[in-house]
Formats: sequence, structure tokens, C-alpha cells
Amino acid sequence: MSNTTVADAESGGNGGACRPASLADADALDAFVTDANAALVEFYTNGCSLCDGMKPVLANVARDLGVDAALINPRDDPPLVERFDVRSVPLFVLFVDGDPVARRADGFVPGDELAAWVREHVE
Repeated sequence: MSNTTVADAESGGNGGACRPASLADADALDAFVTDANAALVEFYTNGCSLCDGMKPVLANVARDLGVDAALINPRDDPPLVERFDVRSVPLFVLFVDGDPVARRADGFVPGDELAAWVREHVE
């Protein structure tokens, strides 16, 4: 059984990807972050215009910094809401060696600010 999507196949599913991977559920998220040295994951919901606006920013930051990036809708797997204390979206969670090390839910975040936040926790 595979939790990959067309976006995964097109991006290669690893750092420097053209587009973030789309993850279906907690199992896919766990596998994704376990396989990555550093991964930036955006928790989003359908219809969230701020979330949609962050997708290209997320892709650019991930490509520029060489980190893996993914998108996951916690409404597709409700236990994720409690596990990651999702109170608002977009929520960014940064994973290093499979563990969540930082999170932020500040609405739209400019690319340079998001990149600086990632660098602060990865380098």
C-alpha cells in the first residue's frame, strides 16, 4: 500500500523537490519525516486561502534550503489535530531526524522569514 501522490512522483519525494509531497495520513507523515534529515510540514485545510498562498513559499524555502517539504490536511486524519495541537492553519512543523523541533502558526509567513526560522533550528 502506498501513500504517495502524483505530487510525490513528480517531485521525486525528497529534498529540493519542485513541489511539496502530499501526505494522506499519520502513517504517511511518520514515514516521510523518518526518511528525512530535516522536513518542513504544512498542516492545512481545504478552502484556506492563507494555506494556498503558503504552498509556493513552502516549496521555494524547501528547495533553497535542501529540506524535504510536505502538506497534510489534519481533517483527513483527525487524531493529527490532537497529536500536533492544531489550533489554526497554516501550521508549520519542522522535523529534524524524525522529531518535531519547532512549530509556528502565524498565518502567511514571507519566504525569507520562514527560511530564517528553519535555519535557526536546523543549522
